[in-house]
Amino acid sequence: MEQSIHVLLLVIDCHIPHAQSLKQKRAVIKSLIDRLRARLNASVAETGHLDEWQRSVIAISLVSNNRRYLQQQVDIIEQLVVAFTGDLIVSNIEQHWL
Repeated sequence: MEQSIHVLLLVIDCHIPHAQSLKQKRAVIKSLIDRLRARLNASVAETGHLDEWQRSVIAISLVSNNRRYLQQQVDIIEQLVVAFTGDLIVSNIEQHWL
């Protein structure tokens, strides 16, 4: 019996307008990553613009046998990221089904 496996990669491009140092930026990004990890069963990492004060790329990987479940998780992720609107601005969210 063959099961389907769905893999979703979300790439979130962020701008942190109030960060005046890498330390301030990393505090905001770490807080968001910790919140996403606590709420989801997902791999989350900062993957881009590591040495820039006000930009960041966060990647989130989700795996399931149910594509609809993964789409529901995307909705939760978007809600959690929107909750950070005072600290960061989301420039773009890309979905890549693998």
